[in-house]
Amino acid sequence: MSDDPRTTDAGIEIAPLYGPDALEGFDSERDLGRPGAFPFTRGIYPSMYRGRLWTMRQYAGMGAASQTNERFRYLLEHGQTGLSVAFDLPTQMGYDSDHPRAEGEVGKTGVAIDSVEDMARLFQDIPLDTVSTSMTINATAAILLLMYELVAEERGIEASAISGTVQNDLLKEYAARGTYIYPPKPSMRIITDLFAYCGTRIPKWNTISISGYHMREAGATAVQEVAFTLANGIAYVQAALDAGLSIDEFAPRLSFFFACHMNFFEEIAKFRAARRMWARIMRERFGASDPKSLMMRFHTQTGGATLTAQQPENNIVRTTLEGLAAVLGGTQSLHTNSFDEALALPTERAAKIALRTQQIIGFESGVAATVDPLGGSYFIEATTTEIEERSDAYLDKIEGMGGAVAAIEAGFYQDEIHEAAFKIQQGIESGDRIVVGVNRFEDPEGDAVEIQRIDEAEMTKQIDRIRRLRSDRNQPSVDRTLKAVEAAAKSTDNILPPMKEALRARATLGEVSDVLRAVFGEYRAR
Repeated sequence: MSDDPRTTDAGIEIAPLYGPDALEGFDSERDLGRPGAFPFTRGIYPSMYRGRLWTMRQYAGMGAASQTNERFRYLLEHGQTGLSVAFDLPTQMGYDSDHPRAEGEVGKTGVAIDSVEDMARLFQDIPLDTVSTSMTINATAAILLLMYELVAEERGIEASAISGTVQNDLLKEYAARGTYIYPPKPSMRIITDLFAYCGTRIPKWNTISISGYHMREAGATAVQEVAFTLANGIAYVQAALDAGLSIDEFAPRLSFFFACHMNFFEEIAKFRAARRMWARIMRERFGASDPKSLMMRFHTQTGGATLTAQQPENNIVRTTLEGLAAVLGGTQSLHTNSFDEALALPTERAAKIALRTQQIIGFESGVAATVDPLGGSYFIEATTTEIEERSDAYLDKIEGMGGAVAAIEAGFYQDEIHEAAFKIQQGIESGDRIVVGVNRFEDPEGDAVEIQRIDEAEMTKQIDRIRRLRSDRNQPSVDRTLKAVEAAAKSTDNILPPMKEALRARATLGEVSDVLRAVFGEYRAR
């Protein structure tokens, strides 16, 4: 970021006026093309939102499974078109709710899921064969996906009928977020095992959501978000190829996840540049031939880091602008943050306003009436090319370091993100970067805002449930299936089938994770 107001957050200089001279060397056939055709700059489908609006997938998770189920059904009743699950920290880290390390964290940042029984409660009365579900889960992604499959199976629904996404992106955890368990190498093995498993068992499932969101939230610029996300994508593709999968066998089910922050036109250009770059990478570097392998399908979430605790209603405006930029950039699904999320988990009222924001953009604004309405804009096309060139320079540097895993292990991503975050904070503190209600137009009085609170009694019940499950199950069956998980982890076999049998026997998330911890070890950051 530069303090100069005539630059974007990524430091791209903004001219006072753009004309044809801004597109020197630009080839509209090569660089722009048509929607639904290589290089997909204008969108991955020919008709985009004229055919169908993006999926309105509001992120939710709170307390115990039954509480989150109520929120899911509330959102579906108000017009949400897909589900997105937030899990609590113990679930993300592979600990059961009664583990000592889970104390004080159960149900706080999302829903607590310890067993198949919890997953069944989470999706009670929700038709798994017609509603798609996204799960923001990484280190324990395979476990949660298998629980979801088992719930469907126990309801008589074929695995081939369920659809959704698991984030399953560990590389960005090492770089920016920290909810990793195992070292990079076994983590990559679990990821590619999940690719292979879904390829034969759950063909409609998106096996990874390669995420720039958390790196952006940690302070990365738009250029860094594109570069680091695509570098991670390259690493995952190479790992899958090294595991013996063919490119067009798994690539059509790859998906991406980006943030959308407040620099409106830069964000739109960012999405277009990322889509074009990925199409070229997949065709030119990896030789993919299926057009679906070249399409960057992505989910967008508006910026949590752009929300303010001061004058929180202002966040409705911020979220609207960010949601609109995501749509103009061609997203396939969207979560709009609730205005109170800088304070706590969203209330029902705040969540409904966030959903209504998407619906107003989709049904009232007119932006969905034509495909890529900003395509051909001198400013947009010049900025798209600039982001691509700067991101390519990062990719070359990462490649020279040995790829994404080596760059992360060397701390390169982390250092770049920290430096960018520091510059943002400097700009806010100096007043050069204006944040309304924070360093300009302050309102010391403020207004009281309703806060969503987690019922501690429900968390006690969650711990009671997991202990009761252990006492009621067939323990010899659990022990036998966990041994099979251990044997698979020590071999080169796909570990998901034995994990599924252990979960079917009612082994818990923590127990399966502990088996893998014993075999793979735990990662410690440098």
